Amino acid sequence: MSSASRIVFAGTPDFAVPFLRVLLSTGVDVPVVLTQPDRPVGRGRKLAQSPVKREALAYGLEVCQPAELTTGALGKFRKTAPDLLVVVAYGLLLPSWLIDWPSLGAINVHASLLPRWRGAAPIQHAILAGDTETGACVMKIDSGLDTGPVYSCRSLAIGPEENAGALHGRLAQLGSELLRDSLPQILENTLSPVPQNNVGATYAPKIGKEDALLNWRQSAMELARRVRAFNPWPVSETVTDDGKRVRVWEAVVLKEACIESPGTVIAANKQGINVATGEGVLRILSLQQPGGNVMKAQAYLNAHSLKGTVFVC
Repeated sequence: MSSASRIVFAGTPDFAVPFLRVLLSTGVDVPVVLTQPDRPVGRGRKLAQSPVKREALAYGLEVCQPAELTTGALGKFRKTAPDLLVVVAYGLLLPSWLIDWPSLGAINVHASLLPRWRGAAPIQHAILAGDTETGACVMKIDSGLDTGPVYSCRSLAIGPEENAGALHGRLAQLGSELLRDSLPQILENTLSPVPQNNVGATYAPKIGKEDALLNWRQSAMELARRVRAFNPWPVSETVTDDGKRVRVWEAVVLKEACIESPGTVIAANKQGINVATGEGVLRILSLQQPGGNVMKAQAYLNAHSLKGTVFVC
């Protein structure tokens, strides 16, 4: 791989930062970094830079933040085509002109073992489905949604109690290492991507806050997966029968039968808060009142009584 290779990087959240660092560590020229526009955050709604923008500026790189990828969106940067465009969690669909702009096209590092979990939220959906394995793929971008041929893949096991935050970090590390190892052959055009087998393809639509509410009619296993999949965002929530909202950060399945109605708190002690479900019992280990701190069950019960409480389905 020549240090003269010119690679444009496109990414936005924390997940993409290790990939930019890998590119820079190889000595390639990164003439510009694409990232989404600054967004208002927090109660004060102050504009905040994306994690990728902060990282790029720290290295003294040029940053471009188009709200839409029109043909003039890159301005002066479009005058000279790069060798490659590397995309990681950018958050905008790429138009055909941008895919065709680099001489070697565009590649994406996707956090799943394609064709499983194409789409915006592969990490959460892998946990929701109870998958025991996931991974990362370096894919050549085409006009479809994560449908392009795959250069290379690497897998890892999902821990039985692993949440999305922990898996997110491990996949970012795995994927960035995969990019580092695959990049020389891609730039030298000696690695041929293999078309995906569309049979068995699954899709991972974007997760929203509306997905966070727990339905206690589901089984304890399904609910535990939701708690793990939505930690650290959007965080699973439930509502008591007197209208109080509670965020559930950590929960495990108890191997015991239950005849109480789903949502009924059947025990609350220092071990946890046991709740009846559609099938089995879910033990809540840590939770949070709106605006409060995340607490272990024992600390929460010191301040809040859940005797006789029923969580609304």
